[in-house]
Amino acid sequence: MLLILPPSETKRDGGAEGTVLDLEALGFLELGAQRQQAIAALRQLSRSVSESTEALGLGPTQRFEIERNRSLLTSPSLAAIERYTGVVYDALDAQTLGEDAYRFAAEHLVIGSALFGLLRSSDPIPAYRLSHNSRLGSLRLSRHWSAGVAAQLERHDGLVLDLRSEAYAALGRAPVREDSFYIRVVTESSDGRRLALSHFNKKAKGEFVRAVLIASLVHNSAAALIDWAAASNIRLEHGRPGELDLVV
Repeated sequence: MLLILPPSETKRDGGAEGTVLDLEALGFLELGAQRQQAIAALRQLSRSVSESTEALGLGPTQRFEIERNRSLLTSPSLAAIERYTGVVYDALDAQTLGEDAYRFAAEHLVIGSALFGLLRSSDPIPAYRLSHNSRLGSLRLSRHWSAGVAAQLERHDGLVLDLRSEAYAALGRAPVREDSFYIRVVTESSDGRRLALSHFNKKAKGEFVRAVLIASLVHNSAAALIDWAAASNIRLEHGRPGELDLVV
């Protein structure tokens, strides 16, 4: 079973003392050459404050993001699941997970990244700033990552649950097959219509993933996952083809 989360614009500072980015320590080593290219392009961009501000969509108080990118290769690293912050990761609250849940995450949770392609939750990474829609000169992120990331996800044998936003899913699609599903967060109106949520979407995804990690059960089918969810007071149901609706 594989759960795919999006990254976050915001990152936690710091990391383990004496550590730096080691591409050989990351999962999905087949993406190594593409990672090097993306890092080189981002470091080149970071030489110019004005170009970085425009390309990364930064505001006047976000100059520190450029400094983060300049020190990509020398700043300390931290497990990806702890590096990312924001609504999804606040709800997931990785720092309060028990050892079993944290270990389960390392085996079954991956994070899509505009800079690294795919990451295991335990992969040590520095703080950085790069979004799915950032412009890195002639390097177009969707074109750069889509084939390689999709190939890595296709290799996974088992249930795939894609919780990324559409924008990050475009950096590498999950496989189209019977055991691969996009998770859509919806609410149900009084007349039975289901409406996609925006404000509570991220929080619901983080809470759902946290519940899956704490349970630490490998589900081999959507039916098994749905049965577990029902027993856990989580409403998860089949939606449109290839989708599961997380009803909140």
